[in-house]
Amino acid sequence: QVHLVESGGGLVQAGGSLRLSCTASRSIFSIDAMGWYRQAPGKQRQFVTAITSSGITNYADSVKGRFIISKDNAKNTVHLQMNSLKPEDTAVYFCYADRLAHTYWGQGTQVTVSS
Repeated sequence: QVHLVESGGGLVQAGGSLRLSCTASRSIFSIDAMGWYRQAPGKQRQFVTAITSSGITNYADSVKGRFIISKDNAKNTVHLQMNSLKPEDTAVYFCYADRLAHTYWGQGTQVTVSS
C-alpha cells in the first residue's frame, strides 16, 4: 500500500507559479514511478508528468518547458514546479504512484489560474 498526500494547490494569476508536493507513506526508492495527472471540469483525467525511481522524467507536450518534476528521496516527496501558468492549466491535480503493478492516487488538489 502507498498513501499519498498532496499539498500546494491554490489560485494564481496567469503567468504565475505554483509548486505542488506529494508525500508518500513509504520510501520512494520502493516506488517504480510517481507523477501527476490533472482533470478539468467536464474533461477526462490527463497525464501531466512522471519521474521514475532512477530519475527519468516525462512530460505532456502541453507543459514541457513550463513544469518541472523533481523528487526528494529523504522526504519521500515529489514536487511539481509549475511556471508560466495559463488558464487552461486549471484543474484538479492528482498525484499517483506506481508500485508492483498497482497504481495509487492522492486525493487531488485544486489549481486555478485566473486570466
